[in-house]
Parts: sequence; structure tokens; C-alpha cells
Amino acid sequence: MKGIILAGGNGTRLLPLTKITSKQLLPVYDKPMVFYPLETLLNAGIKDILFIVAPSHAGDFLKLLGSGKQFGAKFTYEIQDKPEGLAQAFIIGAEFIADDNVTMILGDNIFEDDFSKTIMNFKSGGHVFAKEVPDPERFGVVKFDADMNAVQIEEKPKTHLSNYAVTGLYIYDNRVVEAARQAQPSERGELEITELHNWYLKKGELKVDIVKGEWIDAGTFDTLLRASNLMAEKAKKIQ
Repeated sequence: MKGIILAGGNGTRLLPLTKITSKQLLPVYDKPMVFYPLETLLNAGIKDILFIVAPSHAGDFLKLLGSGKQFGAKFTYEIQDKPEGLAQAFIIGAEFIADDNVTMILGDNIFEDDFSKTIMNFKSGGHVFAKEVPDPERFGVVKFDADMNAVQIEEKPKTHLSNYAVTGLYIYDNRVVEAARQAQPSERGELEITELHNWYLKKGELKVDIVKGEWIDAGTFDTLLRASNLMAEKAKKIQ
């Protein structure tokens, strides 16, 4: 199993904080934001990890994270010249993925859950993680059956599909590269991750897990603050 942390983008929702640094390098309590998704992968036993970063901040990531040796891992870096959709990560990372399965996590997504068992037991197909939210129309939304097979996935649906948003953690087999290369840009001109989900869904190979603990997409001022407060509370409980 390989790992990808997508940490590109311009972070425009967090200006002026992101005028001089990457969103994923901003502090969340006592660590840079990117440490949290990194820990999610490392805790699942993934030691070969690709960071996809914006060209303007590539040196900052390298300075912070290095070769991965200090984490007992091996880190590789690739540049995302323009943020043209989450699915683009698998085209950028095609050579890195090669014949292996891959888990991708977004660099601004923070989870409380431990996904180790699901990641370690993964064999083939696709696997997404859903969280019940009060405002599903803001997200990619998934509907699933009693056996946790995805039945329908839609990006920001106008009609009610379900209350379950697809979070920024995805597991795929190496066919995801083929799926990404076949994907057509959306109206926004981006290669949407929903296209990849649907590629597996049509084959009956997309499973869903429910996220039980907190999930924070720390890409706004409010969610960044909430993430810091959550991590501060967890640190106090440990002390």
C-alpha cells in the first residue's frame, strides 16, 4: 500500500494567512496541519508516501518533512502546477503508484478515527469514508445499502440523496490511474474525485465505511479554529 497526501492548491479561503505559506503548513494547535493526515497514514502502516504540493511552497515542505527518515518512512514529492481537481493526483502520482494499491488523504482533512484495519485489509476496488453532516449539499454525497456498498454518489446534489458526505480519505487499487486518465473535466474544468468513485461504483466495487469520530476539513477560518481547539482538548486529556 502506497500513500498520497494531496497538499497543493492556493488556499484562497484562508487569505491572507496563505499569502506567504501553504494552507497545509498552517498550525493546528501544536503541529503543522499536514502532520495530522500524515499520522493517519503512518498509523495504518503506510511508509511509502508521496506529497503533491504547489510549486511555490515545495521547498517549505521539503524543509519540514525531509526524506521521511525521521518518521521511519520514505517521502517522495511531486509538483501540482495547477490545482485541476482531486483526481489529477492519481495522474501526477501514476509512476509512484505503479502496481500497488494506494490510499490518498487530503492535506487539510483531520480525522479522529483509526483506519488502520480497513487500510491493512484492503484487497481491491475502491473504498470511501462517509460522515453524517447537517449540510450534505456542500459535499460529495453517497448513498449506500445495508451491506455498505455504494449505490449512488453525486457532487453537491441539488436534491436530497443522503446525509452522508464523502470525506477526504480514499483507498483504491492501481486501476485508479486508468480511471483518472479516462475522467472528463467537469463544468469547473476540474477532474472530480466523484468521477473515480463512479468508475468503481459502476463495476459494483465501491465500499463505504462510516466515520465515527470527528472529521474536520480545516480549509476555512472557522474549521481551522475548531481543529486547533479539538487538538488542544485531546492534548489536555493525555496530560
